[in-house]
Amino acid sequence: MAGSEAAWQAAQMGIDVVLHEMRPKIETFAHQTGNLAEMVCSNSFRSDDSEQNAVGLLHWEMRQAGGIIMEMADKHRLPAGGALAVDREPFAVSVTERLKSLPNVSVSYEEIDALPEDGNWIFATGPLTSGALAQAIQAETGAEALAFFDAIAPILYHDSIDMSKAWMQSRYDKGETEEERTAYLNCPMDKAQYDGFIDALLNAEKTEFKPGETAGYFDGCLPIEVMAERGRETLRYGPMKPVGLTNPHQPDVKAYAVVQLRRDNALGTLYNIVGFQTKMKYGAQTEVLRRIPGLENAQFARLGGIHRNTFLNSPTLLDGSMRLKSRPNVRFAGQITGVEGYVESAAMGLLAGRLAASEILDVALDTPPVTTATGALITHISGGADAKTFQPMNVNFGLFPPIDVKGGRRNRPARYKAYTDRAKADWNEWLGKCVLDAA
Repeated sequence: MAGSEAAWQAAQMGIDVVLHEMRPKIETFAHQTGNLAEMVCSNSFRSDDSEQNAVGLLHWEMRQAGGIIMEMADKHRLPAGGALAVDREPFAVSVTERLKSLPNVSVSYEEIDALPEDGNWIFATGPLTSGALAQAIQAETGAEALAFFDAIAPILYHDSIDMSKAWMQSRYDKGETEEERTAYLNCPMDKAQYDGFIDALLNAEKTEFKPGETAGYFDGCLPIEVMAERGRETLRYGPMKPVGLTNPHQPDVKAYAVVQLRRDNALGTLYNIVGFQTKMKYGAQTEVLRRIPGLENAQFARLGGIHRNTFLNSPTLLDGSMRLKSRPNVRFAGQITGVEGYVESAAMGLLAGRLAASEILDVALDTPPVTTATGALITHISGGADAKTFQPMNVNFGLFPPIDVKGGRRNRPARYKAYTDRAKADWNEWLGKCVLDAA
């Protein structure tokens, strides 16, 4: 995501770009193709509400900046209520083809295993930095890269779901069209079924860390087993919450818990289980997940899994322009900088691409103000966060400077609207300066 967006932004500013991609020659645990911008975890960019949600605001900022990731996400959008879900395969193909069509962009398929001494470089190696490059980064920084573990949710075939038990409905019937209001597939559980599911989940065979691996999990992408270990009711108040849903098969019976699935491709043949990232071993996954009503005969296109993510202690190692302090010709972007999420990663790529191109063109370019979503993220990773406790972070309004509204903190809708109104004005002003400076 970040590398593709960085290449696009720099190319749009007239810079010749070579985009290096080690896949498919060098494979990873999570990727399945050699396409750029391949989505490996969820197919969701989360909320698209730019007035009440920080990630929706980030969507808006990237659209205003002509970002390729948002353009292709909109082109391959799937019904998902208020969320922006994407048909992952054509999305990645479109990003790849669009970049390759540019006369000043070339793609080179090989592994980069060292930090170059010359030239202008952006490293956006995403969640699965190769071992050789990780070692080179460690040797350069003199400190071990931090890491956490991330999990992937299973994907299954729609025609294997028993629709006499499941039904289509978005929570609270959210959406402006019938398609949006029926964007999610729901599988209900009564208390006995839920308790049996939790027992099976807790007792299932799981992938364990190797000796010496001490990295934790990112809280925004916890495996369901880890959530269940925190308390038997945790999942029922998380991804399995039953609120805002009515089962048309039994309208008078309130489900104790509900498992939701979301369309994973435009054809509607594939669905992923929302919030069901898992580290269960494959055999255990099929056994446990088929306990869910409606999924008794589920056939899986891809089972879940867990992989190690590498990220830098950016407040210590990077300057305010995302350059490695010890080697300023090298910038980092994306998840390796300590932001979490597809959109956040792409936003850091957008910024890195513009900063690098401006430097090559000898044009002054300040980073966006902290009042914007992009500015809040770059401020967080470049010194706003405490280096001693630095952990990956999704964009959220807690990263923004406080703003006073009538009713104070309790008036959340007004406060969030004030954040987004201020951000949009400041972002447009920043974009205007970029154009003027470049001119």
